[in-house]
Amino acid sequence: MRRVVCEAVGELDSLVVVDEDPPAPRPGQVIVDVAAAGVNFVDGLFVQGRYQIKPPTPFTPGSEIAGTVAALGEGVEGVAVGDRVMAQVGLGGYAEQVAVAATSLVPLPAGLSFGQAATLVQSYATMLFAYTRRTHVEPGETVLVLGAGGGIGLAAIDVARALGLRPLAAASTPEKLALATGQGAEAGIDTATEDVKARARVLSGTGGVDVVVDPVGGALAEPALRSLRWGGRYLVIGFAAGDIPRLPANQVLLNNRTVVGVDWGAWTLQRPDEHRALLDELLGLVDAGKLHPVEPTTYPLAEAARALTDLAERKVGGKVVLVP
Repeated sequence: MRRVVCEAVGELDSLVVVDEDPPAPRPGQVIVDVAAAGVNFVDGLFVQGRYQIKPPTPFTPGSEIAGTVAALGEGVEGVAVGDRVMAQVGLGGYAEQVAVAATSLVPLPAGLSFGQAATLVQSYATMLFAYTRRTHVEPGETVLVLGAGGGIGLAAIDVARALGLRPLAAASTPEKLALATGQGAEAGIDTATEDVKARARVLSGTGGVDVVVDPVGGALAEPALRSLRWGGRYLVIGFAAGDIPRLPANQVLLNNRTVVGVDWGAWTLQRPDEHRALLDELLGLVDAGKLHPVEPTTYPLAEAARALTDLAERKVGGKVVLVP
């Protein structure tokens, strides 16, 4: 089988594809034939050595997969060869086959493609965690979503709609704004040509938004913070722009605003039982037809470096998967 390997941290194009013997399942494991492996911004940070967690090399990136069960290890029950499943694997997803703990498998939700399933959990669980565990939202509140054409942005809009919120989209191109409004955003703000603070205040209809979702950082952070009304919450999710902003403390003080850190990944390790409950809640929303994950852009497994580069340079909207 083929597997993408980071032999030493550095440039994204240093990734290599190796051919090796297929994995054999250990007791309690299953082997999954990977139909789609989710590509996330954080995967590139791992490869470049820019993330706070630095796995020892060599390693295979990729935390999300979807596919079909190919083999069972000793003692595995409740799973059958041929089952369509999805799983969070931490690392190792960029491969044709992956050994996964049977307890980590989730049956593929009805109505989702392999690509949708392989890009669901990281983005959607992050946003459900943000809205319901890191802050409190009420139906009818307005949410300004920065980077609205990206994977987290589209999930932020979709989950917001499911919770009865009013999402507004901010993105850098008309194409990304079209993706966001197609996902359910009430209106769009072109960050290349419009004043984010002024436009968000007008579109809110209340003189300011209630929540800001920021996976971007950079120059948009301060105007987005200033767009918040009384009691507004600013959710810090990531820094896709590359620059970590310095938010003015006086703007947090004014109007009793709150800045909230959202680190879903660390929380899953600290609170695995609570995460399982969050995942059940997320899958319940999917089964109820309240969430509508987009079909991702696909790249061949051998083009993992190009997929990560396009994602890092924000050349692609929505989600991305590798298809072995």
